This record gives sequence, structure tokens and C-alpha cells, in this order.
Amino acid sequence: MKRYFSLFLSVLILHVFSYAPLASETPKEKARKELLVAQVRAGIAELGAGKSSRVRIVLDDKTKYDGYIFEIAEDHFVVADAKTGATAPIAYSEVKGIKGHNLSKGTKIGIGVAIAAAVGITVAVLAGRNKSEPQCTRTAQAGVICPPGCVCVAQ
Repeated sequence: MKRYFSLFLSVLILHVFSYAPLASETPKEKARKELLVAQVRAGIAELGAGKSSRVRIVLDDKTKYDGYIFEIAEDHFVVADAKTGATAPIAYSEVKGIKGHNLSKGTKIGIGVAIAAAVGITVAVLAGRNKSEPQCTRTAQAGVICPPGCVCVAQ
């Protein structure tokens, strides 16, 4: 009888402890997870769908996706691989981290202005250089005529 009772008790204890991980999620952890889901949903909505919406996504199970957002739904979004075109639906709650590879409109404008300024400065320097400086300087020698555009200096 003791043997059956101890076997029953050990199975009961094992059964109770097997549910412990399910009950260990505290309200604080639930709130943190819900906040993360809301942030992921907002980030995906901000990036939008299309080939210009490049993302790198890491899931809770450490699976990584690199591609673009193909489709956005209420409870999930679909990522398409940029090279193969294969799609994978991903629930917002599965996402551990997300990173967009897109430049904002302000950054694109700033890069354009910087390139235009660099070209303008280069053209101005080259144009002013040709007018103000002689092309060559030589030492004057007897019987040699100084070529046009050169400055011949007497010794």
C-alpha cells in the first residue's frame, strides 16, 4: 500500500510541476509582451508594405527573416524574401526584434543637398583656379621664347 501511495504521490507532484511554466507568466510580463506587440504593429504600419519596405526580423525562437513586407493584416504580417520571393506569415506576438533598412525622407533630402553642395564647390574651385594662376613658371633663358600662358622669370 505504501508503495502505491508513494507512486501516486510522485506522479501527482510531477503533474503539478509540469504546469508551473504555464502559470509563471506574471501580469507585468503580460503587459510587457502586449506593449512589445503594439510597438511592432506600429512599426510595421509605419514602414508600410512593398518592395521598398526592407526589414530584418528576429523571432522568439531565434528564426531570422530578411526581406520586405509583402502584406499587413490585423493579427499578422507577411515577409517576402528579397532574393527568392518566398513568403512567410508572422504573428506580431512572435516577434522579438525588428529593424528597418529604410532611409527617412529627411535623410534622403539631406544626402541630395550635400551632393549638390559638393559638386558646386568643386566646380567653383576649378573655375577660379584656371583664371587666377598661370599654367606654368619657367626660368628665362637667352634665345628661348616663353610659351603663351607661362611666366618666364629672369635670373
